[in-house]
Formats: sequence, C-alpha cells, structure tokens
Amino acid sequence: MASTAFPTRDDFAALLNDSLGGEDGGFEGRVVKGTVTAIENDLAVIDVGLKSEGRVPLREFAMPGQKADIKVGDEVEVYVDRVENAHGEAMLSRDRARREAAWDKLEAEFTESARVEGVIFGRVKGGFTVDLDGAVAFLPGSQVDIRPVRDVTPLMDIPQPFQILKMDRRRGNIVVSRRAILEETRAEQRSGLIQTLAEGQIIEGVVKNITDYGAFVDLGGIDGLLHVTDLSYKRINHPNEMINIGDTVRVQIIRINRDTQRISLGMKQLESDPWEGASAKYPIGAKLSGRVTNITEYGAFVELEPGIEGLVHVSEMSWTKKNVHPGKIVSTSQEVEVLVLEVDPEKRRISLGLKQAQSNPWDSFAERHPIGSTVEGEVKNATEFGLFIGLDGDVDGMVHMSDIAWGISGEDALALHRKGEAVQAVVLDIDVEKERISLGMKQLERGGPAAGGTTAAAAGLNKNAIVTVTVLEVRDGGLEVQAGEDGATGFIKRSDLGRDRDEQRSERFQIGQKFDAMITGFDRAKKPTFSIKAMQIAEEKQAVAQYGSSDSGASLGDILGEALKAKTEG
Repeated sequence: MASTAFPTRDDFAALLNDSLGGEDGGFEGRVVKGTVTAIENDLAVIDVGLKSEGRVPLREFAMPGQKADIKVGDEVEVYVDRVENAHGEAMLSRDRARREAAWDKLEAEFTESARVEGVIFGRVKGGFTVDLDGAVAFLPGSQVDIRPVRDVTPLMDIPQPFQILKMDRRRGNIVVSRRAILEETRAEQRSGLIQTLAEGQIIEGVVKNITDYGAFVDLGGIDGLLHVTDLSYKRINHPNEMINIGDTVRVQIIRINRDTQRISLGMKQLESDPWEGASAKYPIGAKLSGRVTNITEYGAFVELEPGIEGLVHVSEMSWTKKNVHPGKIVSTSQEVEVLVLEVDPEKRRISLGLKQAQSNPWDSFAERHPIGSTVEGEVKNATEFGLFIGLDGDVDGMVHMSDIAWGISGEDALALHRKGEAVQAVVLDIDVEKERISLGMKQLERGGPAAGGTTAAAAGLNKNAIVTVTVLEVRDGGLEVQAGEDGATGFIKRSDLGRDRDEQRSERFQIGQKFDAMITGFDRAKKPTFSIKAMQIAEEKQAVAQYGSSDSGASLGDILGEALKAKTEG
C-alpha cells in the first residue's frame, strides 16, 4: 500500500516508459498525431503527448512554392525522430511524416499503375526532382515531354500528374515520367480527333517543330507533317524560309493513315497551281528571262515565275564551252535569258536552252568569213590527225594533216607547228549544224595549186630527191639556192657543201652556178633544205652496192671510177 500511495522515482520512470511504449522508446521512428499549440515566427510548436513539445519549420507544411496553411489547434501528423534532444525538446519532422505516408500511398498506386500527382521543384544531373506529396522522385530529362523541351521553367512548381516507372523503398529511389502521361493522353485525343478529320479538309494548326525536311503542326491534340515540298510551289530550301515555331498556319489534309495515325499536310494546295496552262504561257521557242535558283553537275534550274522552274541541261549551256561544269557558266541568283525547248505539264518539266537565246557563233563566223577567205588564229591543240586553230568568236577550226603543207608527209607537217603559234589558213568548209570549220594552210603557199602555180611536189621536190639548183646568194654560213628555173628556194648549210673540209667553203661557189643536190627536208616555213654531202654519201652507197664492196680488193677510188665511167658511157 505504501508503495502505491507514495510512488518512488523508479515508479515514475516505469509509468513514463509505459506511456511511451516501453523502454525502447516506442515513439521514436513512428508517425504520430499531434496538435499545434503555438506558431512562433517560422516554427510550429506541436504537442504529441510527450513530456515536452517539439518545433517544426512552417515550410515543411507547405508545397514547394506555396505558403503553409496551418494554425493553432490544427491536428497534424509528424515523425518522431527523437523523444528528447539536448534541450529537452522532442525532435519532430513533418517532411519525414509526409514522406513515410507518401511511400505507403505510392507503393499502392505503383502496384495499380495509377497516376500520381507531384511538383517539379529542382534540377539535378540528367533531370529534375519531383515532390510526390513528401517523397522525392527523379524525373529524367527524356521523360519530361514527348519532344525535347529547352526551357522547363514554366513546368516547375505546378501540381501535375506523373507515372511511376520504378521505385525501391529500401534505397529510397523513385523514377517518374511526365512523358508517359502526355503520350497516353495524346493517344486518347488522337484516336478521338483522327475520327473527325478527312482528307481534303482545310484546318488550322500551330507549328510545333521544324526540321530540314518539313514542319510538325499541332492540329489540336494530334500532329501532322507538313513536308517542305508541300509548303509552296516555288523552290524552298528550308521550311524556316516560310514559317516559324509558334505560327498558326492554314493547311489542307492530304493523306490520313488511320492505322499509324499519321497525317500529311499541305499549304501549297490552298494556292492556285502555276502549272495550269503552262503550255500556253510557255510555248516552244519563246524567249524568256529567269533567275538561276540551283546549279548541279547536269545543269542549272531557272525560275520563270514562283512555282515554275525549268532545267537548262549542261549540253544547252554554251555553244563553245563543252564539258564544263554549269557553275563556271552561270551563278546562283543570276538573271539569264533562255529559250523554251520543251514543255511537259503532266511531269511539270520545262526544258530550257541558254545558248539558244544567244547568237550562234558558227553562223556569225560563216557570215564574216565565207569559204575561201583567209583567217588568222592560234594553234590550240595538235592531234594525230591535224591542228585545231582558235578563231574569232571563240570557235575552233581544224586543219587536217594533209592540208598543212605541200610535198611532205602529214606527220612531218604536224611536227612543224607548236601549241600557241600564230598561223594563217584558208576557210575550206563550214558545217554550222555539226559545228565544224575546215581550214587549209598549204593553200596559202606561194607556187601551190591554190595560187595557180606548180607545187613543190609536182616539180619533184620530195624528200631525198636529187635536183639541180642555182646559186642565188653566197653567204658565210652557206648558199641560198633555187630548184629548177622558177622553183622553190632553199638553203644549203656550209657543213652540207661537201664531205671533205676543203669542199665546205661557200666562197668556192658563184652566183648563177648550177649543180646537183639532195633534198633532205623542209623547214617550218615549208622551204626545202638541200645537201651536196648527203647526195655524195647516197651515191657512194649506191656505187658500193652496184660494183662490189671494198672488201673485194678494189679501192674506193676504183669503185667510184667505175661508177663515173659507167655514168659517162651511159
């Protein structure tokens, strides 16, 4: 009885432990209910039935970005971290209480795949943090929206639904997705909206995204693709030349694939087609002005009007510049004159000619230089069959190897001329359609058949031929001679006046003196070159062949003597 009437200190300790759930401090680590007894500055004083009250910051009673809605007398749940701290106060946490309660609720919702509400309140590496009514979840950047979002600020501190992708209470990890909710909602909207749309329908939408190949337009819950080729009839290099993100555009539905829920849109279909009546507007042979819009290896595109482009094929670019890239003839944005060559409205093609809008240089050349006239030009190229001569008007003429010089082979004649050399020639033939000009150089030689005289070949002036020449002039370096009475003139070098050194003296000859010599070739002026020495060597070889070699015992003098004797007797 005494012990019951007068409890000792130990009795009080036992009673307190019983009230707190035993000696193990049953309140600690639990969520309990308490009453707000006071609000001091930014703290709420809460009585949870312990021997001392606890203080909790007011911010723990508010959602991120909002004020705490709490007053004295309110009953709240808090988490008991410790029954008593160093100051004798209970350590309480509203955040921890909300987190524990939230985890219980979230686990049940995750099991049922239900949506949860949360608030994006912070940024972390790779994504964002979301408050799920006390529990903190991770929102990856890829799960914020259906398409990448540059600025997430407008989405922060706003309650919105999320889908839990995975959670681990032991590790305290929760991963959520906002994108899954949007996709699910959009799928529902798309299914309903796509049933109300029809091909050919005209509708307004908002440009949501722009790519190189087109733009995505939001039609009110479902996106349609506006391809760059359907923006306008005129050439568009990039969609941003016509539209920008956020623009409201009027489009026509071109195609609907209800299985894939893909919608193709067009803007140019709302305009009049410029190709209607193209044949009448652009008759074959019409000369027009246009602007070069694009250059390729095979030609250049010329815009005749917005939406109408024609192609100038590389073969129709220039009369004279062959196998040249179109970019070296015209440039982008250049205004040019063209001629309509062909029109195909069904295939939306117009073939144009650039060179046809200019005068034909072959016609112009034929007017200025009729057949038989003399022209001057530069040797541009030498081929195995002739010389190409650059003429005025940027055209080329060809001198066949047989028309270069008289009396020598074509190969020898080709060797007489070099690239870049200025020459004269006679126009032999002009074929405007085939763009060919035939020229002749030998026809200008004095004494040739074109001048009404005797040719060098007709007079026997062929290489290795023996002719009688007359001395016209005696020089230190040799003799200027003439073949026959009125033949071609040529030169004998001092070293060719004889085999022996005593014979190689030009002063032993006199003007008017006649003697035989061999034609050894022709110089670049087509004049023959003569040699007494070459004739002597040739005669010696002939005598040796006819009367026996020197190995027979006869001397060379005997052999030549016999040859001269036979020649005299003959």
